[in-house]
Amino acid sequence: MNSTLAEQHTGPESLLFIQDLKKAYGPYVVVDIPQLQVGGGEAIGLVGNNGAGKTTLFRLMLDLIRAETGAVFSKGANVAQSEHWKDYTASYLDEGFLIDYLKPEEYFEFIIRLYQLNRVEAGAMLERYSEFFNDEIMGRGKYIRDLSKGNQSKVGVVGALLQKPQVLLLDEPFANIDPSTQIRLKKLLKEASALGTTVFVSSHDLNHVTDVCDRILLMEKGRIIKDLRTDSNTLEELKGYFSV
Repeated sequence: MNSTLAEQHTGPESLLFIQDLKKAYGPYVVVDIPQLQVGGGEAIGLVGNNGAGKTTLFRLMLDLIRAETGAVFSKGANVAQSEHWKDYTASYLDEGFLIDYLKPEEYFEFIIRLYQLNRVEAGAMLERYSEFFNDEIMGRGKYIRDLSKGNQSKVGVVGALLQKPQVLLLDEPFANIDPSTQIRLKKLLKEASALGTTVFVSSHDLNHVTDVCDRILLMEKGRIIKDLRTDSNTLEELKGYFSV
C-alpha cells in the first residue's frame, strides 16, 4: 500500500501526504488522521486545546515517534523509511532541539557546517535577523542554556530558517516572546511562505495563526475536525468554536 500511495502523491501539488495515520498510548488514541494532503508553499496553522494531538502529529511527521498504523509521505517517500526528506525539512518544537552547551554563534556555525551552507549567504541571513534577535542573542557571551525561554526559541527558529527549508515545522513559536518579536516573527514566516516554503505553525493564539496561515487545521482528540481556508471570517469562526 505504501509504495502505491507514494506513487500517487508526488509532485508540487502534494508535497506532503498523510494516510491512515494513527498513534495511541495504551487505550488512548492521540492522533487519528485518515487523510491529509498539503501542497508546496502552503502556510498551515494547527489549532486545538491541550491534548488535541498537535505536537504528536509534528513528531510523527519528523519520524521522532512511530505510528501504530499509516504513514507520512514527503515528496512521495515514507518518512519512516527514508532519509532524503531531512535534507529539505527544518523544525523547532522545543529547547530539546538545541545544543544548549553552545553559544548561539557556535550553534549557527554548527548548522552552517552540517548543512554545508554558503557561509556568505548564511552570514547575510543572520544579519537580517538582528532585529528579530533584538540585541539579546549574538555577542552576549551566553550559552544557550542560560538564555530565557523566549530567546532560546529565537535561536531555534532562526536555526531552522537558516537552512532555507522547503518544509518548516514550528510548535508554539509565539509563546514566551514579547509582542514586538511576535510581529517580527509573523513577518519572517510570511516571507518564508511567499518564497515557497511550506510552513506548519501550531499556536494557542488564534490571532497570530490566522494572520500567518492561509489554511487552518482544527484538531480535537487527535482528529482534524475542520480544514479551513483562511478568510475574513475564520478568526471569528474559531473563536466561536472555542468559546462554546
